[in-house]
Order: sequence, then C-alpha cells, then structure tokens
Amino acid sequence: MNSGTVFIVGAGLSGLSAAVALAAAGVRVEVMEATASAGGRCRSYYEPALDQVVDNGNHLILSGNEAVHAYLRTIGTSENFCGPGHAEFAFVDMKSGERWTIRPNDGALPWWTLSRSRRVPGTRAFDYLALARLMKADDGQRAAAASACRGALWDRLLHPFLLAALNTEPETASGKLVAAIMRETLAKGGKAYRPRIACPTLAAAFIDPAIAFVKAKGGVFHFGQRLRGLGFDGNAVRGLEFQDMNLSVTDSDRVILALPPWVAKSLLPDIAAPDEFRAILSGHFRAVPPPDAAPMTGLIGATVEWIFAFPERISVTISNADRLIDRDRDELAAICWRDVARAYRLPAGLPPWQIVKEKRATFAATPEQEAKRPGALTAWRNLFLAGDWTATGLPATIEGAVRSGRRASELALNHALV
Repeated sequence: MNSGTVFIVGAGLSGLSAAVALAAAGVRVEVMEATASAGGRCRSYYEPALDQVVDNGNHLILSGNEAVHAYLRTIGTSENFCGPGHAEFAFVDMKSGERWTIRPNDGALPWWTLSRSRRVPGTRAFDYLALARLMKADDGQRAAAASACRGALWDRLLHPFLLAALNTEPETASGKLVAAIMRETLAKGGKAYRPRIACPTLAAAFIDPAIAFVKAKGGVFHFGQRLRGLGFDGNAVRGLEFQDMNLSVTDSDRVILALPPWVAKSLLPDIAAPDEFRAILSGHFRAVPPPDAAPMTGLIGATVEWIFAFPERISVTISNADRLIDRDRDELAAICWRDVARAYRLPAGLPPWQIVKEKRATFAATPEQEAKRPGALTAWRNLFLAGDWTATGLPATIEGAVRSGRRASELALNHALV
C-alpha cells in the first residue's frame, strides 16, 4: 500500500474517478464535497412534481468510451445501461414530418453510407467525405474552416450530433475538439458509438456504487465541506481550510482539486481556466412514451433536440441553451411538451413536469476557450487538477471527466513513488 493520503476536493464525476482509481491501487483517499451529496452535474434526486427519481440532466455514454467503461467495470455497474444492440439513431424532421433511423455498421469501413435505407435521407455516399475533412482540423481553427457546414448531412446528422457533444454551436467550435469527437466515434465504426443510457438512474450507474467501492477500500467522504483556502509552503500544499475543519498536508500526502473552473480559479488565481460557459436545459414529464419509441430520438427543426424515453417518463434536452435559460419555467415546459407531443403523436395536454436549468453546464468549446484549459499538473508538486474543463483532449463530456480523474490519480501515484 502507498503511504500517505490523497485529499480529493470535489465529489463530482472527475473526483470520484480519481478516488476509485486510487482506492483500487490501495491508496487511502479522503473526499471533501461542498454540497450534501456526490455526483455534481451527474446526479439523481427525487422530484416531487413527478413523484419519481430523475437525473439532473440527460447524459449518455457511448460504447467506445474507454475510460468510462473501465470505471464502470471497477465499480461493478457495466450492466446498468440500456440501449440498442447496434448503433441506431432515430430522427424526426419536425418541419417535413419525415422520420428515419440511421444504422451504421459496426466496422470502421463505413459501407452503411452506401445504403440508402441506412444513411441520412437526402444524402449521397459522396457527402460523407465531409467526415474525413472534419477530422483534419488544426489547432486554433474553427470547425467551419475545415468543412462546409450545410446540406442534408450537416443539418440532419452532424450538427445535432456535434452540438450534443460540444454544447456549443459546431460552426464556431474548436476544430481540434470536433476532430477528437469524430476520431473517437464515427471514424471507429458503429461499435464505438452505440448509445448507452444509465438505467435506472445516473446515481445508480455512476455515483452510489463508486462511493461504496471507495468506502470498502477504507476511503472517507465528508459532505457539506466547502474549501475556503489552501496553505502553501514553497512549491507544496501544506494545508486545506474548510468551513468546519482544517487539514494538514504532510510530505507523503497529495491533493486533487476536482472543482468547477470558476471555483478552482478563485482558489488558485494564477492557473489558466476557461471563463466562458454554455447552458443546458432539461425537461422531465411524467408520461408514458409510445410503445415503439426509441430510447432516444433526435428532433430536427424543433426547440427540443433530443427526447429520451423511459418506462414512466419522457425527458428532453436542449444544448447551447443560453437563449432560453432566463425564460419562465412554465413557458419552457409548454414549448418542450409541444415538441414531444408532435414527435410522439401524444395529446397536447401538459402532464406533470419539471424543468432543470444548468447555466454553466460546460465551458464553451471554442478555440479561444480550448486554449485556456490547463493540464493536471500545477506549479505545486503535490497538487493536481481534475475536471472535464481541464486539457483532456475532449469537450466537457462524461468520458472527459473520467479521464481527467484518472490522469490526476496517476500523477498522485507517481508522486508517492518519488
């Protein structure tokens, strides 16, 4: 067993990822969380308006998310996901009424683009060369500079797919991040991007089993403890000041800050960090989806972008939602349900609902903000950063969050061996 303790500040997914990796390696961890529960933006809670447990937002993973699946195997929840056996994505064009499902083949050679019944309606096989162009974007370049952002393929597949991953309008997004998404999904074939949705909840799949795993390995969690300051001695952290306790950091201890970028920046003013953010809106409705509804359906030409079908609930997501975030919740619920009712051919009457607003859901995935993302290493030899906003090579995704925690844990382990 490695000596010393790793103090992890923040029990969101990146902090839990670090805690799980370290606990699995036999390292003692103490996790401090400012709120009363773990999970951050990846949490579940009881919603009285629906009389159901719901997720804070509609998050999904893909079958090729390597770091996520390693994390799930470690905590024993790989089976807590549902979704199609192969890559399938259902869409509805709300203006034309057209409905289709794209069905990529599993292998990397995209022969599915040759099949009119499997590809996007209104596209030709030749159009899919745009995928290769998007994978060649340079650092600092916007996606629009690498490929023409128009046409049926863009409108009916690439734009909604990239918007969901980036939470930023793809035309203005970092070409580097767009290329990373393309390389890790479409370029690898359908086997790498089968959609997997947490069942029954995010907490059951990602959070509660991770806490149980860390505790079983001797880890400790402290909730309701907000970090107020750090004490330094030369190039090392020597103390952590919380609202109800102070912790000393010895030579053998290490610290991982897994906090939102604005909080990390307030504690460490000299670090680089993104400072522009994008909102996400989610809506939950207590209603039974049609029996033939796909687990998720993309809407083209609507306010709602994705609908998620659960046994007794219908949920929706709107990315890059700054334009809507300050609207009244009743108005937003009506707008969202109108799209759902049309897409699912359900009665127009509004069922019990709840709207969830995340004003700073992710950093803006632009070239300018990408350049501000720091690495996990800091100027202090025993202090490391984690979070989907750090330089993971990916946008602010679950895969990026888990990778960041794993990277911070590796650095903490290497520090113990020095």
